[in-house]
Amino acid sequence: RALMDLRELVSALNDFAPLSLAEGWDNVGLLVEPSPPHTVNTLFLTNDLTEEVMEEAVQKKADLILSYHPPIFTPLKRVTWKTWKERLVVRALEHRIGIYSPHTAYDAIPHGVNNWLTKGLGACTSVPLHPSTAPSCPAEGTHRVEFCTDTEHLDVVLSKIKDIQEISCLTTFPARVEGEEQTRVTLNCSQKALLEVVALLSQNSLLYHKTEILLLQKPLLPHTGMGRLCTLSEPVSLSDIIERIKSHLKLPHIRIAVGMGRTLESPVKKAALCAGSGSSVLKGTEADIYLTGEMSHHDVLDAVANGISVILCEHSNTERGFLSELRDVLATHLQNKISIIVSEKDRDPLQVA
Repeated sequence: RALMDLRELVSALNDFAPLSLAEGWDNVGLLVEPSPPHTVNTLFLTNDLTEEVMEEAVQKKADLILSYHPPIFTPLKRVTWKTWKERLVVRALEHRIGIYSPHTAYDAIPHGVNNWLTKGLGACTSVPLHPSTAPSCPAEGTHRVEFCTDTEHLDVVLSKIKDIQEISCLTTFPARVEGEEQTRVTLNCSQKALLEVVALLSQNSLLYHKTEILLLQKPLLPHTGMGRLCTLSEPVSLSDIIERIKSHLKLPHIRIAVGMGRTLESPVKKAALCAGSGSSVLKGTEADIYLTGEMSHHDVLDAVANGISVILCEHSNTERGFLSELRDVLATHLQNKISIIVSEKDRDPLQVA
């Protein structure tokens, strides 16, 4: 196989799932970088980077570890042999292994973790619960201001507006207002400049009353965002949904809280899901069931009281199965230039005893 330069590979991974889609609190991207130049022949996929998994990566001569969960989250004040997360960094650098984490960027993309989780429900359509927005507005500035003025005041107003910083797309064109020939002025501006523009226009009541201010919002990205609301093609019983999920996640047991007034034979038509820890994403959503890895005790009680059944599968069990699918999709995305392997040691820390 051909090798890939680390920076070339990271760029390709960022194209696959833009890091701008990750949540603001997250820590994503290249977390550990060996001194350049660094080439990658083997990409090693894991859900959690534990010390056991790190030793597996070393044995399999990995050059870059893609760890879905970021092993470095809170800042490290030192890198010693004292704590297990520090030791991960030491071992990675000793063996010239990079570490990359996509985390919530993979949650948001249409071909990501949550999309894979929907496949456990059977045939259904889905939409994001919290759609992602484009990284920038289609035009400069945060606001658009439009107003009309007569020719007498036009030059003076334009002169003062041009003195204001952070104004763009200033245009004028003829307009007929209430039978009078006037000039319509439009401009884009920042939040800061908006205050100055409004202050200027408010000095003339005729101008101010003919002013419109539009908020330039970032457009929503189709099929992209946190969580999914799924509508099943045909309603099925809660017990059938449970069996489908267990089969998809390859789990012998899951936890279930049956909603008030519901039974295991109650029909399920709408399912809200979120891989990992879903409380904040699912809260307030109207659905027959919530499917996630973990939820707080009181959020489960709230859901059940509202007639919503809750299915909990443990945090990483709702994510790890995606890695096999990811391996195949990334192989195509990277044009089969490198070897991609999935950890055999990675597993959920919790088990039923």
